[in-house]
Amino acid sequence: MSGHSKWSTIKRQKGATDARRGAAFTKAANAVTLAAREGGVDPETNFKLRLAVEAAKRVNMPKENIERAIKRATGEAKDGQRLEEIVYEGFGPAGVGIVVEAVTDNKQRTAQEVRSAFERGGGRLSGPGSVSHFFNPVGEIVVRLSDSFGEDRMVLTAADAGADDVETEKNEAIVYCKVTNLGEVKSNLEKSGLEVVETKLSRKPSSVIEINDEQQASSILSLVNKLDDLQDVQRVHANFDIPEEIIERNASIVK
Repeated sequence: MSGHSKWSTIKRQKGATDARRGAAFTKAANAVTLAAREGGVDPETNFKLRLAVEAAKRVNMPKENIERAIKRATGEAKDGQRLEEIVYEGFGPAGVGIVVEAVTDNKQRTAQEVRSAFERGGGRLSGPGSVSHFFNPVGEIVVRLSDSFGEDRMVLTAADAGADDVETEKNEAIVYCKVTNLGEVKSNLEKSGLEVVETKLSRKPSSVIEINDEQQASSILSLVNKLDDLQDVQRVHANFDIPEEIIERNASIVK
């Protein structure tokens, strides 16, 4: 499993703690509202909304909150401004490329927060297109592995399901596929008896920067974690590859 995938796994497994649940709910609600506004309020016909609803359920967001977020799609945000999806690009320590996906009702506030996080973390915000070309859009499916699904069987099953690549760890595998095939691949994996933990649209690095220095690794992990914790930020993608043992030693950074 790549270093960045390992970081994402640790972040997901920690989940939304009680102290951060309010922020987690806000992120999930904004994603649901934006998806409903872009593609309609029916999750059965709006795949992006279906993914957003699944993500909201993963952080234990109450059903009534999800329904309220969907209904909100036909109106305005609380302050009268419409929600917008914005992508920021920048560089972290050691030249690591970072793409930040945000949903906001106040572009100026979000831009200031993202810029401040970059600067405090030893990085810098850059212009559109400066980093995104280091990544390819992909569908990403996380599945739970069991004794009957070892690495070899997982690779074959993913290929049969229509996936392009798979990374395995002890108890999980990350399956990558084309964005257009995400729903089909997920369905095929479930039919094979696999438990799908998470399904999302993602960005996979086309090239990575290897980081073996512990201090540099700590700085990078701290920066991506601070960005990820911003309330308006939905996802953070970075093209670092840090050895798993270094990430494990710095796991406390992912709060």
